[in-house]
Amino acid sequence: MLSNLGKHSSSQFTQEMESIRSDLLRMGGLVEQQVSDAVESFLQHDSKLAQKVRDVEKEVDSLEKQIDEECARVLALRQPAAIDLRTIIAVSKCVADLERMGDKAAKIAKITIQLADEGHLSIGLVEVRHIGERVCKMLHEALDAFARFDLDKAVAVAESDDDVDAEYHSAMRSLVTFMMEDPRSITRVLKLMSVFRALERIGDHCGNLCEQVVYLVSGRDVRHVSVEQMKAIVDKQGS
Repeated sequence: MLSNLGKHSSSQFTQEMESIRSDLLRMGGLVEQQVSDAVESFLQHDSKLAQKVRDVEKEVDSLEKQIDEECARVLALRQPAAIDLRTIIAVSKCVADLERMGDKAAKIAKITIQLADEGHLSIGLVEVRHIGERVCKMLHEALDAFARFDLDKAVAVAESDDDVDAEYHSAMRSLVTFMMEDPRSITRVLKLMSVFRALERIGDHCGNLCEQVVYLVSGRDVRHVSVEQMKAIVDKQGS
């Protein structure tokens, strides 16, 4: 079944579709590095690396516009159907999620630079590292699932988002307790909370990428369904 994905009678059209997919994965690679660098800059209090993350945002935004234009041109001139149409739709939605992930990475970088002046906190670093590693792995595997049309990997990434959410809520509860015990830290703790919130949202966007993988391969829209329902659809697809 998967061997026919992306093939078309027109070799030029096939090349255009492959170019769109390649550009998406290139954008994904940039965002993946952005997120990784943003987490590392925060943990190491590295303002220089944080600024690099913010600078890359311009390239990510430029790629978003380029891919959107490519998709619009193919829709207008080629009138794709079936798997080709689903690819265009899925890519368009994935591009939007990747751009938002880049925004969240840039937000973490901005907070890193702010705290360089205000003074970093010693709390929450272990949790930031752990959740940061999780969402970086999620993003890498979500992009791999897209590149390989891998439904099982897409479901596995979606499932791992529940673990990120649980760790996020646990970390937030700890920070609320810390603020109550030390009101002088409230301003800086709120910034730390924003870092956790950004990471949690990146995890959510990774889940959105996986939903598009399922749509691309199966044709089923699995937005707003539970992970268990998504898994059932994928299992049925493979049977």
